[in-house]
Amino acid sequence: MERQFVIDDFKLGESWRLFKIMGEFVEGVENLHDLGPAVSIFGSARMQPDNPVYKKTEEIAALFAQNNFAVITGGGGGVMEAANKGASEAGGKSAGLNIRLPFEQKPNPYANVKVEFNYFFIRKVMFIKYAAAYIAMAGGFGTLDELFEVITLIQTHRIKPLPVILVGSEHWAGLKEWIEARILTENLASEKDMDIFQIMDDPEEIVDHVKRVVIL
Repeated sequence: MERQFVIDDFKLGESWRLFKIMGEFVEGVENLHDLGPAVSIFGSARMQPDNPVYKKTEEIAALFAQNNFAVITGGGGGVMEAANKGASEAGGKSAGLNIRLPFEQKPNPYANVKVEFNYFFIRKVMFIKYAAAYIAMAGGFGTLDELFEVITLIQTHRIKPLPVILVGSEHWAGLKEWIEARILTENLASEKDMDIFQIMDDPEEIVDHVKRVVIL
Protein backbone atom coordinates (compact mmCIF):
# COMPACT_ATOMS: atom_id res chain seq x y z
CA MET A 1 0.00 0.00 0.00
CA GLU A 2 2.84 2.40 0.84
CA ARG A 3 4.37 1.77 -2.60
CA GLN A 4 1.06 2.64 -4.23
CA PHE A 5 0.99 5.98 -2.40
CA VAL A 6 4.49 6.76 -3.71
CA ILE A 7 3.46 5.95 -7.30
CA ASP A 8 0.27 8.00 -7.02
CA ASP A 9 2.19 10.98 -5.58
CA PHE A 10 4.67 10.76 -8.45
CA LYS A 11 1.88 10.69 -11.04
CA LEU A 12 0.21 13.70 -9.42
CA GLY A 13 3.50 15.61 -9.42
CA GLU A 14 4.10 14.82 -13.08
CA SER A 15 0.58 15.96 -13.97
CA TRP A 16 1.11 19.32 -12.30
CA ARG A 17 4.45 19.64 -14.10
CA LEU A 18 2.64 19.27 -17.42
CA PHE A 19 0.42 22.23 -16.51
CA LYS A 20 3.52 24.29 -15.66
CA ILE A 21 5.05 23.36 -19.03
CA MET A 22 1.88 24.37 -20.88
CA GLY A 23 1.79 27.62 -18.93
CA GLU A 24 5.34 28.51 -19.98
CA PHE A 25 4.49 27.80 -23.63
CA VAL A 26 1.43 30.04 -23.39
CA GLU A 27 3.40 32.87 -21.76
CA GLY A 28 6.12 32.65 -24.39
CA VAL A 29 3.66 32.73 -27.29
CA GLU A 30 1.70 35.64 -25.81
CA ASN A 31 4.84 37.73 -25.30
CA LEU A 32 6.58 36.99 -28.61
CA HIS A 33 3.78 36.52 -31.12
CA ASP A 34 3.69 40.20 -32.12
CA LEU A 35 7.44 40.76 -32.00
CA GLY A 36 7.75 40.96 -35.78
CA PRO A 37 10.77 39.84 -37.83
CA ALA A 38 13.52 38.94 -35.40
CA VAL A 39 16.97 37.42 -35.10
CA SER A 40 18.10 35.21 -32.23
CA ILE A 41 21.59 36.01 -31.01
CA PHE A 42 23.42 33.34 -28.99
CA GLY A 43 26.67 33.71 -27.07
CA SER A 44 28.52 33.45 -23.79
CA ALA A 45 27.12 34.92 -20.58
CA ARG A 46 30.71 35.44 -19.40
CA MET A 47 31.81 38.10 -21.88
CA GLN A 48 32.73 41.39 -20.21
CA PRO A 49 31.88 44.81 -21.71
CA ASP A 50 35.52 45.47 -22.59
CA ASN A 51 35.71 42.28 -24.68
CA PRO A 52 35.78 42.85 -28.47
CA VAL A 53 33.07 40.18 -28.90
CA TYR A 54 30.78 42.12 -26.55
CA LYS A 55 31.34 45.30 -28.53
CA LYS A 56 30.81 43.57 -31.89
CA THR A 57 27.58 42.04 -30.58
CA GLU A 58 26.32 45.50 -29.63
CA GLU A 59 27.12 46.72 -33.14
CA ILE A 60 25.42 43.80 -34.87
CA ALA A 61 22.29 44.09 -32.73
CA ALA A 62 22.07 47.84 -33.33
CA LEU A 63 22.35 47.32 -37.09
CA PHE A 64 19.57 44.74 -37.02
CA ALA A 65 17.37 47.11 -35.02
CA GLN A 66 18.04 49.91 -37.49
CA ASN A 67 16.93 47.55 -40.25
CA ASN A 68 13.59 46.75 -38.57
CA PHE A 69 14.54 43.44 -36.96
CA ALA A 70 13.81 42.69 -33.33
CA VAL A 71 16.54 40.93 -31.36
CA ILE A 72 15.98 37.86 -29.18
CA THR A 73 18.53 36.71 -26.60
CA GLY A 74 18.71 34.54 -23.52
CA GLY A 75 18.21 37.64 -21.41
CA GLY A 76 21.33 37.25 -19.27
CA GLY A 77 24.74 38.90 -19.16
CA GLY A 78 27.68 38.88 -21.54
CA VAL A 79 26.79 38.52 -25.22
CA MET A 80 23.09 38.43 -24.34
CA GLU A 81 23.35 41.74 -22.53
CA ALA A 82 25.34 43.26 -25.38
CA ALA A 83 22.71 42.24 -27.94
CA ASN A 84 19.79 43.54 -25.89
CA LYS A 85 21.69 46.75 -25.19
CA GLY A 86 22.67 47.36 -28.81
CA ALA A 87 19.13 46.80 -30.06
CA SER A 88 17.44 48.86 -27.35
CA GLU A 89 19.81 51.81 -27.64
CA ALA A 90 19.18 51.82 -31.40
CA GLY A 91 15.46 52.15 -30.71
CA GLY A 92 14.53 48.56 -31.57
CA LYS A 93 12.58 45.80 -29.89
CA SER A 94 14.71 43.58 -27.72
CA ALA A 95 13.47 40.36 -26.09
CA GLY A 96 15.24 38.56 -23.26
CA LEU A 97 14.25 34.94 -22.61
CA ASN A 98 15.74 34.43 -19.19
CA ILE A 99 16.27 30.98 -17.68
CA ARG A 100 16.06 30.56 -13.92
CA LEU A 101 19.39 29.12 -12.77
CA PRO A 102 21.04 28.89 -9.34
CA PHE A 103 24.15 30.64 -10.74
CA GLU A 104 25.40 32.72 -13.67
CA GLN A 105 22.07 33.79 -15.15
CA LYS A 106 20.68 37.13 -13.98
CA PRO A 107 18.37 39.17 -16.23
CA ASN A 108 20.04 42.15 -17.87
CA PRO A 109 18.24 45.52 -17.76
CA TYR A 110 18.21 46.20 -21.52
CA ALA A 111 15.54 43.84 -22.86
CA ASN A 112 12.22 45.64 -23.31
CA VAL A 113 10.33 42.34 -23.66
CA LYS A 114 11.10 39.93 -20.83
CA VAL A 115 10.00 36.32 -20.36
CA GLU A 116 11.29 33.91 -17.72
CA PHE A 117 11.50 30.14 -18.11
CA ASN A 118 12.13 27.18 -15.85
CA TYR A 119 12.59 24.73 -18.72
CA PHE A 120 15.45 24.95 -21.21
CA PHE A 121 13.56 23.11 -23.93
CA ILE A 122 10.65 25.59 -23.93
CA ARG A 123 13.07 28.50 -24.08
CA LYS A 124 14.83 26.91 -27.07
CA VAL A 125 11.52 26.50 -28.86
CA MET A 126 10.94 30.24 -28.48
CA PHE A 127 14.45 31.09 -29.73
CA ILE A 128 13.78 29.10 -32.87
CA LYS A 129 10.07 29.67 -33.51
CA TYR A 130 10.16 33.47 -33.50
CA ALA A 131 13.45 34.10 -35.31
CA ALA A 132 14.10 34.56 -39.01
CA ALA A 133 17.86 34.14 -38.58
CA TYR A 134 20.26 32.79 -35.98
CA ILE A 135 23.49 34.53 -35.02
CA ALA A 136 26.08 32.66 -32.94
CA MET A 137 28.75 34.71 -31.23
CA ALA A 138 31.61 33.13 -29.27
CA GLY A 139 30.29 30.97 -26.47
CA GLY A 140 30.52 27.80 -24.46
CA PHE A 141 28.42 24.66 -24.10
CA GLY A 142 25.11 26.53 -23.94
CA THR A 143 25.86 28.37 -27.18
CA LEU A 144 26.90 25.13 -28.89
CA ASP A 145 23.71 23.46 -27.69
CA GLU A 146 21.54 26.21 -29.16
CA LEU A 147 23.57 26.35 -32.38
CA PHE A 148 23.44 22.61 -33.08
CA GLU A 149 19.76 22.47 -32.19
CA VAL A 150 19.08 24.93 -35.01
CA ILE A 151 21.43 23.17 -37.44
CA THR A 152 19.82 19.79 -36.70
CA LEU A 153 16.29 21.12 -37.20
CA ILE A 154 17.26 22.62 -40.56
CA GLN A 155 19.15 19.47 -41.59
CA THR A 156 16.10 17.29 -40.81
CA HIS A 157 13.69 19.74 -42.50
CA ARG A 158 11.78 20.46 -39.30
CA ILE A 159 12.19 24.21 -39.83
CA LYS A 160 12.85 26.40 -42.85
CA PRO A 161 16.48 26.80 -44.01
CA LEU A 162 16.91 30.23 -42.46
CA PRO A 163 20.33 31.94 -42.13
CA VAL A 164 22.65 30.53 -39.47
CA ILE A 165 25.70 32.75 -39.07
CA LEU A 166 28.69 32.03 -36.86
CA VAL A 167 30.37 35.34 -36.10
CA GLY A 168 34.15 35.34 -35.80
CA SER A 169 36.29 33.23 -38.09
CA GLU A 170 39.06 33.01 -35.50
CA HIS A 171 36.67 31.47 -32.97
CA TRP A 172 34.67 29.17 -35.26
CA ALA A 173 37.14 28.07 -37.95
CA GLY A 174 38.49 25.22 -35.82
CA LEU A 175 35.01 23.78 -35.34
CA LYS A 176 34.34 23.86 -39.08
CA GLU A 177 37.68 22.19 -39.77
CA TRP A 178 36.89 19.45 -37.22
CA ILE A 179 33.46 18.82 -38.78
CA GLU A 180 35.06 18.51 -42.22
CA ALA A 181 37.93 16.33 -41.01
CA ARG A 182 35.92 13.97 -38.80
CA ILE A 183 32.17 14.08 -39.45
CA LEU A 184 32.30 14.47 -43.23
CA THR A 185 35.26 12.14 -43.68
CA GLU A 186 33.48 9.43 -41.71
CA ASN A 187 30.25 9.99 -43.71
CA LEU A 188 28.32 11.08 -40.64
CA ALA A 189 26.88 14.09 -42.51
CA SER A 190 26.72 15.17 -46.12
CA GLU A 191 28.58 17.95 -47.93
CA LYS A 192 25.36 19.90 -48.46
CA ASP A 193 24.86 20.09 -44.69
CA MET A 194 27.83 22.46 -44.57
CA ASP A 195 25.71 24.99 -46.45
CA ILE A 196 23.36 25.29 -43.46
CA PHE A 197 25.72 27.68 -41.67
CA GLN A 198 28.22 30.35 -42.64
CA ILE A 199 31.14 31.93 -40.82
CA MET A 200 31.24 35.71 -41.18
CA ASP A 201 33.03 38.63 -39.53
CA ASP A 202 31.76 41.97 -40.80
CA PRO A 203 28.60 43.26 -39.03
CA GLU A 204 27.22 45.05 -42.08
CA GLU A 205 27.77 42.01 -44.31
CA ILE A 206 25.97 39.85 -41.75
CA VAL A 207 22.91 42.10 -41.68
CA ASP A 208 22.92 42.49 -45.48
CA HIS A 209 23.03 38.71 -45.91
CA VAL A 210 20.04 38.22 -43.61
CA LYS A 211 18.12 40.99 -45.41
CA ARG A 212 18.68 39.30 -48.78
CA VAL A 213 17.22 36.05 -47.48
CA VAL A 214 14.46 37.28 -45.17
CA ILE A 215 11.50 39.20 -46.60
CA LEU A 216 10.34 41.84 -44.13
